Amino acid sequence: MALPAWLQPRYRKNTYLFIYYLIQFCGHSWIFTNMTVRFFSFGEDSMVDTFYAIGLVMRLCQSISLLELLHIYVGIEPSHLFPRFLQLTERIIILFVVITSQEEVQEKYVVCVLFIFWNLLDMVRYTYSMLSVVGISYTVLTWLSQTLWMPVYPLCVLAEAFAIYQSLPYFESFGTYSTKLPFDLSIYFPYVLKIYLMMLFIGMYYTYSHLYSERRDVLGVFPFKKKKM
Repeated sequence: MALPAWLQPRYRKNTYLFIYYLIQFCGHSWIFTNMTVRFFSFGEDSMVDTFYAIGLVMRLCQSISLLELLHIYVGIEPSHLFPRFLQLTERIIILFVVITSQEEVQEKYVVCVLFIFWNLLDMVRYTYSMLSVVGISYTVLTWLSQTLWMPVYPLCVLAEAFAIYQSLPYFESFGTYSTKLPFDLSIYFPYVLKIYLMMLFIGMYYTYSHLYSERRDVLGVFPFKKKKM
């Protein structure tokens, strides 16, 4: 005897993913709408306290996004684990380690710019994923989800790198996360950030290559080949 549709594993999986994508879409849409309204209401002054206004919701959305690694690992989301791991850890490190730990960095314009870039990508990505789960596909949305990252993702990495650069003097002054180890050894966290800064661009190249390959698979766009004479 066949199980009812709502008891079938595929139905439950799609229902769970739809709810997850919907929650993320609502969170990022709220952030983007809040930032837009605040900017038109208060102008440049709104950029200074962006983190205080929406930082909690942003941290919540980014924390929940770690579930995507579990989704890929158990096989309910068709994607590659390592590229997604790079993208998520990149944001977690910048948001929780660099920005949240330094109150002075939270007031920088780069935080507002970074949040705008992140939300542009996530609103489109989660909308596309949410509709795909229920079998709805729009050509324009598919193209946008596979294309928007091409100019925006490198800008995200540049903004993240600039945030790290602006945070270095504060980590040096306050000694945050720097610690002494036994045998006269120590960890000087600004050096760790400088090393990570280089790794950030290496990771960007790998992620960009993966996303471009994924884009070709989805859109069927292949590299241009010259005709033989």
